[in-house]
Amino acid sequence: MAKKVYASYRSMLGSDRWRTLAAAGTRPQRVLWASKSVKDPSLPDSYYITKLAAPDTINTVPEKTLLAFVDHGTLDSPLQPDYAVAEHLIAAVASNGIDVDALGESLQRQGTGRFSADWAALRQGVEVKMDRLRASG
Repeated sequence: MAKKVYASYRSMLGSDRWRTLAAAGTRPQRVLWASKSVKDPSLPDSYYITKLAAPDTINTVPEKTLLAFVDHGTLDSPLQPDYAVAEHLIAAVASNGIDVDALGESLQRQGTGRFSADWAALRQGVEVKMDRLRASG
């Protein structure tokens, strides 16, 4: 899914329509990857950092994953915007009976929900600290 999203994004940035907008001063919105920690013990603990690294993207990662990457992670190559490869991989998943459209929608809902919850918690933490500062004069 990430490969397909990134390929679509890079295609959009290469379009005539986008070039016209960019010439007028428009800046692109970046792709936001809302990563989580690795659950599969056979995968490296920095898997989502290394697999989702790409120009013009933002990757939110848990602190534990970031520290693992800083300690021993490496970036071999950035995510490639190859739509055909992405479609081939998705077709292979679908051929095993997985509803890839439902999977994509579920990933988006989960990611949005987690990001919103984390944002609300961050804002609440800032509010608490601001209240303490105000109270201390």
